[in-house]
Amino acid sequence: MLDDAEKVTIRLPKKFLRALDFLVEVDDMPSRSQAIRTAIRDFVYARVELVKEKMKQIQDAEKAIADAEEFKESYLKK
Repeated sequence: MLDDAEKVTIRLPKKFLRALDFLVEVDDMPSRSQAIRTAIRDFVYARVELVKEKMKQIQDAEKAIADAEEFKESYLKK
C-alpha cells in the first residue's frame, strides 16, 4: 500500500496533536501516521464529491442560461 508513498512533514498545533494522540489511543488506530492518512483520505473523498457537485451545478446553470438565450432569440424573431 505504501510502496508509492512520499514522506510529508507537517506542523500541527499542540492541541491537535494531543487530540490526534487521544484518537489513536481510543479509536484503534495503530499510529499517528495511519490516523493522518485516514483523515486525509476521508477529506479527499469528501472534497472530490463536493467539487463534482459544484461542477454539476455550474454546468446546469450554464445550460439554463443557454436555454434562456435560445428562447429569447426565438421569441424575439416572432
